[in-house]
Amino acid sequence: MNRFYCPRIDEFTADARRLLFLIIAMLFTLFFLNGCATNPVTGKNELMLISESMELEMGQKNYLPARQMQGGDYVVNPEVTAYVREVGQKLAAVSDRKLPYEFSVLNNSGINAWAMPGGKLAINRGLLLKMDSEAELAAVLGHEIVHAAAKHGARQMQQALLLQGAMMAATLAIQDSVDDESTQALGLMGAEVVATLLNSKFSRDDERQSDHYGMTYMSRAGYDPYGAVRMQEVLLNESQGQQGDLISNMFSSHPPSQERININRAFATQLPAGKNGRDEYHQRLASLFKVAPAYAAYDEGQKAIKAKDYHKARAMAEQAISIEPREAKFHLLRGSALEHGRNSRAALAAYRQAVNLSPTYYEPHLRLGLLLDGMGHRYQAKQALENSLRFLKSASALQRLGSYALADGNSNLARQYLREASASNSPDGQKAYAELLGFDLPANAGNYLTAQVSLSADNRLKYVVRNNTPFPISNVIIQSNEPSGSQRLSMNSAIPGYQKSTLLTNRKLKQEELYSFSVNVISANLAK
Repeated sequence: MNRFYCPRIDEFTADARRLLFLIIAMLFTLFFLNGCATNPVTGKNELMLISESMELEMGQKNYLPARQMQGGDYVVNPEVTAYVREVGQKLAAVSDRKLPYEFSVLNNSGINAWAMPGGKLAINRGLLLKMDSEAELAAVLGHEIVHAAAKHGARQMQQALLLQGAMMAATLAIQDSVDDESTQALGLMGAEVVATLLNSKFSRDDERQSDHYGMTYMSRAGYDPYGAVRMQEVLLNESQGQQGDLISNMFSSHPPSQERININRAFATQLPAGKNGRDEYHQRLASLFKVAPAYAAYDEGQKAIKAKDYHKARAMAEQAISIEPREAKFHLLRGSALEHGRNSRAALAAYRQAVNLSPTYYEPHLRLGLLLDGMGHRYQAKQALENSLRFLKSASALQRLGSYALADGNSNLARQYLREASASNSPDGQKAYAELLGFDLPANAGNYLTAQVSLSADNRLKYVVRNNTPFPISNVIIQSNEPSGSQRLSMNSAIPGYQKSTLLTNRKLKQEELYSFSVNVISANLAK
């Protein structure tokens, strides 16, 4: 975007004015319905436009897809999740806000934990392996409970939604002054909401609040508050000694520091001593620590896949499976190595084994469906891809299913699948968008191109058509509506993605005459 022009309200298009007034009305309504609310943790008044019912719905709706996106639930040893939930509920019971708290363990080697609005919490398998006591587990869970109880995540989401609303109004209002690349994101909020909730970077005040009250909850539940200090020391050491995706999420959203450690240590002296629970922690999570080498081998195998060392990836998968044969991810890794090695039949068996071991995780279904699709087994591929959508909507599955629907002549279903897929900026999302345009443009060109009439500097009538897609579009037919009747005109050349084209006529008009003219796009085609 090369420049930014802020128009006067009278320069806005009619649609932009309506949207702007709608957003303003919505904000005033939210403010008067909710407005200032008391923070249930701190007791202070805060501006909160998101009601508690909205907060609960947000967490409930996005909890499953968020877990699926982060590796799925850890299901091999159910006692691990049972123990985490047991500790979490002890802390929830003494928190300052009663919510339908839920606790999940994610099958992810990363060092991370997060809380969604409404009390939906998750902690990674990888973080559990860095802990040494139940008090340290209580420290992390207590910290995340405060984020939910004090509405930190809801406030982050509130800011994101307000910003998106403002951007939507601005995009429509200034569409003649800036590039239109942002318009493709309008209305595509599903995955963005999950991403915003997962990647919220809390303020220093939020983090200090969660440290302070999290330790308070630990103390109320009978835990040693120094567990929080030790946990912070572990995280600080990890942040200084490692790099990469396995630690980036935790330390970007919950940055540890020596300052926080010092503050927490000072506060711990004011709280009564409590349970450390080191022996119990290692006893209850013995099954997790026992199979840790298998997940280390799996992580090495994933790195080998990225490095295209498929022989090593398969060896790492075999090593992991020999330690823990019940883990679906290990069979997925083996299948991926086999597939890249052009052994489709063996890869198919590995993916089917992963589906059997983890039927409620989207990735085994997706991998199976994509391989079947590549092998030409469309009926079986369709079933597997549809199964994957029950747990997470991926652009890959949506694009293939859209193509199937199109081949079957079901244009409405194809349009639904391909529109959802095109919300993604991935290669499959771009492919879906191109497919959608290929069959939908001729009949519904007005959904993708906009047209307007105006006057040139010498008062000649001109038609301006804007391409709101990233692809070049040709054979654009417009219809000019005027007092004397209507006529159809053809634009001179293809219009590049996110560009506009002008058709200048020799007809001269006065400005007041222009108001009786309008134009709309009738049809178009995706350029070859």
